[in-house]
Amino acid sequence: MQRPLTCVEICAGAGGQALGLAMAGFVHVALVEYEAEYCKVLKQNRPEWNVICADVHNFSGAPYKGVDLLAGGVPCPPFSVAGKQLGKEDDRDLFPEAIRLIKEIRPRAVMLENVRGFLDAEFDEYRNQILGAIKKLGYITHIDLLNASDFGVPQLRPRVVIIGIRKDEKGEFIYPHGNPDSAPSVGEALYDLMVANNWRGAKNWTKKAIRIAPTLVGGSKKHGGPDLGPVRAKKAWAELGVDGHGVADNPPSEDFDGMPRLTSRMMARIQGFPDTWTFGKKKTSACRMIGNAFPPPVACAVGKEIRRCLENE
Repeated sequence: MQRPLTCVEICAGAGGQALGLAMAGFVHVALVEYEAEYCKVLKQNRPEWNVICADVHNFSGAPYKGVDLLAGGVPCPPFSVAGKQLGKEDDRDLFPEAIRLIKEIRPRAVMLENVRGFLDAEFDEYRNQILGAIKKLGYITHIDLLNASDFGVPQLRPRVVIIGIRKDEKGEFIYPHGNPDSAPSVGEALYDLMVANNWRGAKNWTKKAIRIAPTLVGGSKKHGGPDLGPVRAKKAWAELGVDGHGVADNPPSEDFDGMPRLTSRMMARIQGFPDTWTFGKKKTSACRMIGNAFPPPVACAVGKEIRRCLENE
């Protein structure tokens, strides 16, 4: 019987990547997260997880030397088109800490996720530096852009996934292909939640919401109350019959008229979280957690390929 594969995860957030990797068969021996609210949510959902609420700069990988996988969704603001795109000049850039931890832990595999902007031409030099540093530590590196909608997530969410496989591993990593037709429409995904309070207009709304959603935006603490993103995103949501100017506390009432707003539970469904995953009681922080998360189904698909590679099946 094969032993379970172990994982250390940094920048764990609300647990999207961690949940997906757990679904793929990885056992987390440590999850590092800086924000106390996020740490609380991780512990509420998975009390058995070893959640370390600390700045990754102060986290030593030495006690975890030799785990199977080091994973992390390093912060995206340095590379996001929604931000100033300062790249390595941004103090939120944690790629250097990821490199340090790879050196300290020497995991069999590495998985680092970031936004599509990381592939922009202006970051070519820095991106090559990062990949070069991982290679220099003894890893075969891979980088690709994966669309969440190819893995059953009803949302346009392209994400860059960097993989490193230690050179002494016999297996070869291949990115999961997914299926562009696997994602339900927003209407199909949310109908049961929209009709929860017997909204009479739910069926007609579903007929309008026939595409996948635009990318959910989490925003930062500086961002105001919860909504569904900038003007262009709100327009795309309106085309699906959704009012993106705010987030509702409850599904539409029986006699509701107009465009409904999503609840945080609906947003979580759009992000690929199971309905059992909780995000605390504060709507604004819950929406930020959900919007900044890595969809669990995508992490699961990539995790299964890493596992196949490490088990050399």
